[in-house]
Amino acid sequence: MILGHDSVIVQTMVRLLVPWIRIYALYVLFHGHYSPGGGFQAGVIMAASYVLLGLALGRAEFDRSLPEPDAVRWAVGGALLFLLLGASGVVASKPFLDYAALPIPGLTETRLHYVAILLIEIGVFIGVTAALTLIFGRLARTAEGRG
Repeated sequence: MILGHDSVIVQTMVRLLVPWIRIYALYVLFHGHYSPGGGFQAGVIMAASYVLLGLALGRAEFDRSLPEPDAVRWAVGGALLFLLLGASGVVASKPFLDYAALPIPGLTETRLHYVAILLIEIGVFIGVTAALTLIFGRLARTAEGRG
């Protein structure tokens, strides 16, 4: 059951921290080329920001921040982006996730790899964020007895 916290201090701190958590998630996403991190880790951090909102501010704020139908669309969209980018190599008779097969004109093969990896990581980020948020929402709804 997501009731929210009674403390004004907790609610205020969560409202102040969530934007910074989300900025950090984007940093982890975009810095994943050069250090540990990437789409999955950033997606987990972003999903944690939604869960934190729900735990501190209650079900209404959680549902307002990422409604369940939108979470389903985002999860499917992230998985489709990953799948389509990966399959572009297969269509061009190359291996799955062969980034050189992407039809982006004007880029060297090295730059194409960077762009493709970033797009793949964005797909993973979107899918993981939405899926984990959706799982938390469904588990909370089940605990509330609304199955």
